Amino acid sequence: MSATSSDPSTVPDPDVEEGIKYWESQPASYDGVLGGFGNGSLPRVDALGTRQFLMYLLPELCTVPSAIRPLHAPATPLSARRTRVLDVGAGVGRVTSDVLLHLFADVLLVEPVERFIAEAVRRGRASERASTSAGANANASIAEDANPEAAPWKGIADGSKSVTFVQATLQDFDPARPSAGVDSGKAKILGRVGYAPAEDDLDSGFDVVVCQWCLGAMSDPDLVAFFRRSKAALRDPARGFIIVKENLCSEKGEPRVVFDESDSSLTRSDLAWKQAFAEAGLRVVHEQIQCGFPEGLYPVKMYALQ
Repeated sequence: MSATSSDPSTVPDPDVEEGIKYWESQPASYDGVLGGFGNGSLPRVDALGTRQFLMYLLPELCTVPSAIRPLHAPATPLSARRTRVLDVGAGVGRVTSDVLLHLFADVLLVEPVERFIAEAVRRGRASERASTSAGANANASIAEDANPEAAPWKGIADGSKSVTFVQATLQDFDPARPSAGVDSGKAKILGRVGYAPAEDDLDSGFDVVVCQWCLGAMSDPDLVAFFRRSKAALRDPARGFIIVKENLCSEKGEPRVVFDESDSSLTRSDLAWKQAFAEAGLRVVHEQIQCGFPEGLYPVKMYALQ
């Protein structure tokens, strides 16, 4: 069942607990978090689309000389330090493993659903135990092509990269001060895998905040408040980005929202998203439709915000 309106104020707000209850009933797998589309081409197409979008915005993230990153690319503040990225509503760690660890040094993964984050922690710890030999790395690449869920996470076994796991809802999580949620009992740190810093870096900010297929669980006021907290968490406002990758419902010249009773979530139209961005004091720097998904799904759009 769904409710739709051209006036978003008349659509019910998501119920956080009902949403978590729904997702707790789904398998802790790519297929579970992707609504039955985890075993086809969608996960790989989605991951490649997000990687390309990020490298377009920040060419220095590209690890090999290419059309994206010239051979003699100038040094930037981002290339001179350990890069940090926040992955919110991260599920079982799909975006962390298939996108972010290929581009960034340190990931903070936030997810409220217990069975999903438990699977993410399991995958991270299994990656710590994976072999770092050349032969094992070659086999891992083959495994990633055949089944990305089975592949060890990049950079974890050799300690060059890290993932920190936090269980929290986005309504309670402050990207600028993750420790505040821990101190108040609204967030739990479940561990860290890979690189261990000499000093605690939990509150050291982020170069990029990534939000994919999770913001529909938030009401408009909660969404705007979260965007404002995320903006405050960016290390460099001129070079940092908030990335939103979400479904779009249709519209006819004005913002529109669809409420889904099954998981108590909202699907917003393009204008509804842009209205929320503007209310949070964010501007759209770049936007792009994700191509290559199966027919019959909502259009999916990526927005880069500052």
